[in-house]
This record gives sequence, structure tokens and C-alpha cells, in this order.
Amino acid sequence: MKREALLTWTGAFGARAAGAAGGGHYALAMPQDARRAVALGWLVLGLAALVGSGVFSILLVLARTPGLGGLFPVADFFHVALVVHVDLSVLVWFIAFAGMLWTINSSARLAGLAWAALIMAIAGAAIIAAAPFFGRGAPVMSNYVPVLDDALFLAGLVVFGCGFLLLTLRGMLAPLPIGLPLDGAGALRFGLNAAVVSGAIACMALVWSWIETPAMPVAKPYYEMLFWGSGHVLQFTWTLLMLVAWLWLASLSGARLPLSPRVAVLLFAVALASVFVVPLIYLTWPVASSEHNRMLTWLMRFGGGIAILPVALAVVVGLARGAPVATDARPLRAALVASMALFSLGGAIGFLIQGSDVRIPAHYHGAIVGVTLALMGLAYALLPQFGYALPRPRLATWQPVLYGGGQLLHIVGLVWSGGYGVQRKVAGASQVLKSTSEIFGMGLMGAGGLIAIIGGLLFLVIMFQAMRAGTARGTGR
Repeated sequence: MKREALLTWTGAFGARAAGAAGGGHYALAMPQDARRAVALGWLVLGLAALVGSGVFSILLVLARTPGLGGLFPVADFFHVALVVHVDLSVLVWFIAFAGMLWTINSSARLAGLAWAALIMAIAGAAIIAAAPFFGRGAPVMSNYVPVLDDALFLAGLVVFGCGFLLLTLRGMLAPLPIGLPLDGAGALRFGLNAAVVSGAIACMALVWSWIETPAMPVAKPYYEMLFWGSGHVLQFTWTLLMLVAWLWLASLSGARLPLSPRVAVLLFAVALASVFVVPLIYLTWPVASSEHNRMLTWLMRFGGGIAILPVALAVVVGLARGAPVATDARPLRAALVASMALFSLGGAIGFLIQGSDVRIPAHYHGAIVGVTLALMGLAYALLPQFGYALPRPRLATWQPVLYGGGQLLHIVGLVWSGGYGVQRKVAGASQVLKSTSEIFGMGLMGAGGLIAIIGGLLFLVIMFQAMRAGTARGTGR
């Protein structure tokens, strides 16, 4: 029975299954040469980043939970934990997953460059994770990429960034053709190629900002200015990866998508189009100007979400009119639905933001977790393609529910507390919780965060169990 399920699932990635399903079936085939090993390396790096992030997130949530925060040296502990948690759970995890998908979507050319990018990224991530225990730098809570102002941590960030630069360079130089006539696989290839272009422009923005950013006696404004442009552009990259994952997961979980590959390509192009305005912003306004900051913010706010609603509606309609989901595909359906719900909630909260309270992290937690859930579902789907076992369906179906539900409580608690003016990036006594309502909101945040941590750890357990089972059998799939 399990063998039949495995063959059915893996067959969905092949050209034969894609042709049988028609032009609206969105899935990609796994390469069976050295690219598969490189892609697996990126996946393992992403999982390792989540392990490290999970350790720091446990301490982070405890530091902000009323009654527990006083047990820790709050100021230094909280901010150092926050820096490492964010960089591992967002920057390293997202880039590692992008590396896996871009490797799957590449030709066999420039294999040495592919391995060099992976090795540099692994080395950089290891230094970033180790720096808090060996460095002496103060935490700087800059947007998008918080840092420890320490030579060791910064060296790790530079090495990791060089790995990402090599990754995008190879993605630009060794793409696979989308193919004609256009089918669902070709549309996904176009979406992933668009994400590579967005990543390359993010690298350009970072270098441009580094050249123009003047030396400053205070670290916070320097790093804020340094990462502002590239951080905004990377949001387009993550959005494109999420849209690819939504279509892929919808097809694998039995949805009948009312979206032709041509329309999907058009929507991916629309999602990418705003990125090409970024060089014009850099040419028109210096990075130190308020106009530069404001234009990048407007660009992300109004240009980044245009394609999301049509794709989301197509997926909802496709799920509603699709066949009943098979048991082995239920984890994919659960991850897809949870991803869409959390991402939509995060977007809606963005319109409630006023000032600098904890509604801001509620907004980006919804968006980031929405992307993360989509990537988790895709990780489940790709396990058999790497030669591992299927994830346990029952456990893997509950995992997105637990992780997404915990994050929902976490976000609601932040929105509740933000309405009372609780400030972001503070913890313990520094939060100045005056009323019962404020304490309740932050307590709900803490409870939801702990539930989400359990859900995140469960994802890692499921992945490692499936990988161990597949390796133990040694079937050579």
C-alpha cells in the first residue's frame, strides 16, 4: 500500500503525469543527476537552520511571557536571541529553500558554481549560529537583517551573502527553458526564474546601498540603511516562491485549478514587474534620503501583492471543485490552507499598523509564517523525490494545523496588545504592561508562540523520521 502511494505521488512529478493531467497541472520533475545532491544539500541546510532557530525561539518566547521574563538577563538575552532567531528562521531558511528549488529548476551546467554556492552558504550559516557564543558584539535590531555588531557575526553574514550571490548567478546562467507549448511545469519554471531575477536585484541593491551608505558613529541607522533596499526586494522573491508552492501543492492535493499556464505566467510576470523599478529608485534618490525609503515601502506595499489575490482565488476555487483529497496528500492540503490563511491575515493586519507597536511583528509574522507553511508542505511533497519515505500522513496533517494555529494565537495576542500601545522589540519589565488586557494579550502571544514552536519542532521530527526511514531501507529510489 505504501509503495503504491509512493509511486502515485512521485508520478505526479513526471512528464507522463503532467501530460495526463492537462495544461493546468502544476508540478516539476526532480533531476536524477548531481543536481539532486546539491538540492538535497540546500534542503538539509534549511532544516538545520530551523533546528537552530527553534532553540533560540524557545528562549525568545519565554523572555516575553509575563511572569517568566524576569528569569533571564532580559535586555542582552532577548535581543541576541531575537537576532539569531530571525536570521536563521527567515534569511537562512528561505534562501536555503530557494537554493533547493532553483537547483531543481536549473540545467546541469556550472556544477562547480552550484557546489561553491552551497558550501559558502553552509559555512556562513554556521558562523552566524556560533557567533553569539564566541563574539562580543551588541545586538542591532535593524529591519530585515538584524545583526550582532561583531566581526565574527558579520564575517558569517558576508560569507553567507556571497553564497547567495553565487546561487543567483548560477540561476541566471543555467536556467531550464520553460518549453512550448506552455504547460503547468513551464509556468512554475517561469515563476522560479522570476524569483531568481528578484534575488539578483536584491544582491544589486545590497551592494549599491553598501557603496552609498556613509560611515556612522551609531550602528542602528547604518545597518537599517544598508539592508533597507535589499530587504524590500527579497519580499518579492519570497512571494514568488510562495505562489509557486501554492500552485504546486494545489495540484498535488487534487485541486482542479481554473488557471491556465499562460495566465499563471502573466501573474508571475506581474509579481516580478515592480522589482525593475528598484534600480530607478536608486538612480533617482540617494539611500540616505527619506524619499528613497518611502518609495521602496510604497513599491512593496502596492506592487508586491497584485498577483497574490488572483492566484489565491484560483486555488480556493480549485480546492472547492476538486476531488476528495487522498490520504497521502492531506498534509499538502493542510499546509496549503494554513499558508493561505496566515498570509492573508498578515496582509490584513498591515492595514491596522499605526506607530511602532507589536502589531508590526504581528503583520510580518503572518506573512513570513504563510511563506514558511507553503515551503513546509512542499518539503513533504519532495521527500520521495530525494529517495526518502513518505511522511506519516496523520502526523504530517496535524503539523501545519498545530504550527499555524499556534502562530494564529501568537498574532492575535500581538494585535490585541498593540491596540493598547505595547511596543515592539522589548521584553520583560521593559514592556511596561499596565492593564489586565495588556497582560492577557501578551500571555496569549506567549502561549501561541509555544504551541507554534511545538508545531515547528514536529515538522523537523517528521522530516528526519522520513529521511531516516528512507535511508534505512536503502532502496535506491
